[in-house]
Amino acid sequence: MRTSLFAAVSCAALLTAAAAPAAALPAPTPAPVVVSAVSETISDAELRSFAAAMDSVQPIAAALNGAAPTAEQQAQMAAAIEASGLALERFNAISTAVSTDAVVRARLNLATTEPSPAGSAAAAVTDAEVEQFVVAMAAVQPIAAALNGAAPTAAQQEEMATAIEASGLARERFNAISGAVSQDAHLRARMAVADARRAG
Repeated sequence: MRTSLFAAVSCAALLTAAAAPAAALPAPTPAPVVVSAVSETISDAELRSFAAAMDSVQPIAAALNGAAPTAEQQAQMAAAIEASGLALERFNAISTAVSTDAVVRARLNLATTEPSPAGSAAAAVTDAEVEQFVVAMAAVQPIAAALNGAAPTAAQQEEMATAIEASGLARERFNAISGAVSQDAHLRARMAVADARRAG
């Protein structure tokens, strides 16, 4: 059980990093839409297009150093956005959603992360197991945090085991998924989406 504790603590750190908002995103242009309604309609393809547009727009925005863009720079940014396949209004709506909605941020990270290699332990983790693992981690994390690196007592081990099994995962499967999470960015991104949905 101590192995699963350390795996859980490692996973907690990795999942927290995966769920953190991207620091490089510029401030979004306000769009006259309800963010929650837009968030529900954003496809993974649109998120990939948004990421491609951001890659093209960021160097132009960075060169501004806080100054207002010239007409030429505005045209360059608009052309970069439209080249990604998004209309300007849709880009602005997605930008607002990414800035204000943790689920959309997590989905953006997932959509732009290389998929887990076929046949890998991470690729074998089902969506149901992702949900169960996130529930188990939410229950195990406070116990692990209270240890401050110390070995768990028998009572704490039992408490963690009960929390894991209450999620629907066997301890052995929890440990296997913990190992896969530590080695696979796509699985961490899947976990971050599930965690954001659970918290939302």
